[in-house]
Amino acid sequence: MAYYVGVDLGATNLRGVVGDDEADIIARAETDTPRTSGIAITEAVLRVVREACAKANVDPSVVAAAGIGSIGPLDLAEGVIDGPANIPDIGRVPLVGPLGELLHTDRVYLHNDTIAGVIGERFLSDRNPDDMAYVTISSGLGAGVCVDGHVLSGWDGNAGEVGHMVVDATGTMTCGCGRDGHWEAYCSGNNIPKYARHLADAEDIHTDLPVDDPDFSAVDVFEAHDADPLADLVIERVADWNVVGFTNLANAYAPLVVRVGGAVALNNPDLVLDPVRERLEETTFVNVPDVQLTNMGDDVVVKGALASAITGGTGERTT
Repeated sequence: MAYYVGVDLGATNLRGVVGDDEADIIARAETDTPRTSGIAITEAVLRVVREACAKANVDPSVVAAAGIGSIGPLDLAEGVIDGPANIPDIGRVPLVGPLGELLHTDRVYLHNDTIAGVIGERFLSDRNPDDMAYVTISSGLGAGVCVDGHVLSGWDGNAGEVGHMVVDATGTMTCGCGRDGHWEAYCSGNNIPKYARHLADAEDIHTDLPVDDPDFSAVDVFEAHDADPLADLVIERVADWNVVGFTNLANAYAPLVVRVGGAVALNNPDLVLDPVRERLEETTFVNVPDVQLTNMGDDVVVKGALASAITGGTGERTT
């Protein structure tokens, strides 16, 4: 049996797995993503891969191929992350070279995490759809897109950064990347608390939410739904921006299927996805996609990384 490695490198968590040629996970290891230096992140990636291989009783040198689903932006030519937007002041993070050295293979496929997500959704779907997208709404926000059977990567690996589409021309909120009006600036887990503070000031609305607490989070907002006026307003406005974002995605790429993951969506599917489903028919010019929560939960990116290793980066099942 051939063995494959998958890595999910997020801004908060890092997972490494060993799997088989069906993308079934045999063993896994995980840790917090270091925030001290690029080399520390590289070393953590190698560490979780070694640990997963040890748990699977697999020598790293016999692994056939590896896939990495990573935060961006990426530099595919160099096989690195080039200054991750959600981990400030880290610089470049080498990935492909060091992992290939550990595994004794040049078959290491690096993708944006959402591109890995769409590869996994495509590979593990019953019908291997040719036109689909995967959207993550988590600490950040992005999409992986497959059009006419081709997973879109872009020349530098950064296609699908829909979280950085401008949805608000007034630029009220600033994204983590430093630019204004981006979808991610309103709807991602990292930015919902900032948006709540802004609305609390702008709308002069009563709230019991701990908006001045440095630990105030998106979880606090969603947990207060139906119990706090500010929480309800934030959730309503976030829904408005999500409708704009999903409409732009649908009109740009015409996916038949959109699968959605990430902690914000996975933990609040009705509040996040129902408004999108209800309103897309009114806002979308082309076909209205079937928008559903991923059924892979937190494993969608790491399974996508496995699927990439198995299929050479395409997610295409062959007979």
